[in-house]
Amino acid sequence: MEISITTLLDFTGTFAFAVSGIRMASGKQMDWFGAYIVGLVTAIGGGTLRDLLLGVTPFWISDGKYFLTTGIALLTTLIFKEKLFRLGSTLFLFDTLGLGLFTVVGITKSMASGLPMWACIVMGAVTGSVGGVVRDILLNEVPLLLRRDIYALACVAGGIMYFTCSLLKFPTGITEVIAAVTVIVIRIMAVRYKLHLPVLEPIKKKV
Repeated sequence: MEISITTLLDFTGTFAFAVSGIRMASGKQMDWFGAYIVGLVTAIGGGTLRDLLLGVTPFWISDGKYFLTTGIALLTTLIFKEKLFRLGSTLFLFDTLGLGLFTVVGITKSMASGLPMWACIVMGAVTGSVGGVVRDILLNEVPLLLRRDIYALACVAGGIMYFTCSLLKFPTGITEVIAAVTVIVIRIMAVRYKLHLPVLEPIKKKV
C-alpha cells in the first residue's frame, strides 16, 4: 500500500503531539489514562476544529489509527521515560515537530476543500496550534499561543512558504517538506535567540 507524504506527515505529527501532551501531563501527576487523554486531545484538537470549520466530519471519527498512534506514543513514553523526562527540551522538540507537520496537513486538506490561499494558511495555523492550546488549558497552563513566543506566526510563515514553492512548481512532496521544515526552523530559532513580537505594554497613568 502506497503511503502519501501528507499521510506520513499526519501520523508523524500525531505521534509527536501526543508525546508532547503526555510528557506535559507527567508533570501534573496524572494516571496513564489521564495522560493518554491529554495526548489524544493534543494530537486531534487542531484538526477537529479545522474539520468543523470546513463543515466535514472530524477525521478521527472514521479512522481509529489516531487512537492507536496515541497509544503507541504513551507506550513509547513509558518505556523510554527515563531518557525522555530527563531531557528538558523533550516537550519543546516534540511540540515543535507536531506544529510543523500539522501545519502542512491542515493546508493540504484545506486546499482539497477548494479554499483560497489565505484561508488555507489560516487553517494550517489552526491545525498546528489549537491542539497545544487545548493541552495547555486542560493542564492549567497559559497557552503558548498567548505568550510572547513565536508560535502560530511560525505556522503562517510555513503556509506562505508552501504556496511560494507551489508557485515555483516544486513537486508536492518537496513543497510539503520545505513548508514543515520552515515552521520547525523558525520556531527553534525564535526560542534559541529569544525572538518575539513587541509586547503590548499597558498605558501608564499620569501621576
